[in-house]
Amino acid sequence: MAAFQRDAAAEAFAFASPGIRMMFGTPEAFMAMVRAGYLPVYRPRRAVFDDPVDRQGRIIQPVRVVGPDGAAVVALYDMEAQPDGTWLIAGCSLVAPPAGDA
Repeated sequence: MAAFQRDAAAEAFAFASPGIRMMFGTPEAFMAMVRAGYLPVYRPRRAVFDDPVDRQGRIIQPVRVVGPDGAAVVALYDMEAQPDGTWLIAGCSLVAPPAGDA
């Protein structure tokens, strides 16, 4: 998210899994997708990282985000372990926060 704030396309792209990198091909194409479809994580007013959760063997990193329009969402980052032990982002979905959570 810090890389998005600085429009550091190559840095942000480096956090993407090999499958995501293959899908978008270039850091610029990846950033265009993020700007178009993930504005809350591209330009958050606030972001709070919750503890990762295991969902049927997949590690999900939830991040509570307030977007530039003031609307709250939860970004669910699908994390993928790499052979070298690092974790990269294999996908992201934006969902409504639980009732009463903002």
